[in-house]
Amino acid sequence: MTTEKKPELTLHLQQAAMFRDKLPDRKVMARWMRAALEHDGEFTVRFVDEEEGRALNSQYRGKDYATNVLTFDYTREPVVTADIVICPAVLERQAAEQEKPFRDHLAHLLVHGVLHAEGYDHLDDEEAEEMESRETEILTGLGFPNPYSDRIGMVHD
Repeated sequence: MTTEKKPELTLHLQQAAMFRDKLPDRKVMARWMRAALEHDGEFTVRFVDEEEGRALNSQYRGKDYATNVLTFDYTREPVVTADIVICPAVLERQAAEQEKPFRDHLAHLLVHGVLHAEGYDHLDDEEAEEMESRETEILTGLGFPNPYSDRIGMVHD
């Protein structure tokens, strides 16, 4: 009997201590991200304030506001490598507006970032449908509600 090897995750967190009152522990975030991995991956997740989030979004996407998540993917083979930037202040606002727990929204955006690094995107309707379907499958498998029910959980990266 063969057992399928689960992808391995190497996870580096930057500036998480600045937001320790908001963030779950490292093991929890790693479990969420690992659920989205299709290949071995090495990720750095950097938690930023709105000023840094705005500067990065402006520099790399030409948008003058702090966004919830940015993914910088570098390689897909043999190992997926990427940086994921999360702005907890934006997540808090969005979670409140969407009437969902911060933890649920954070899980969604970490999964979203991993899927971007794996090659998923949402530039057109077909891609968006595929990516949203995969996100929903992963998140409900982790015990979270469908992030897209009633379209309130839309990601605005």
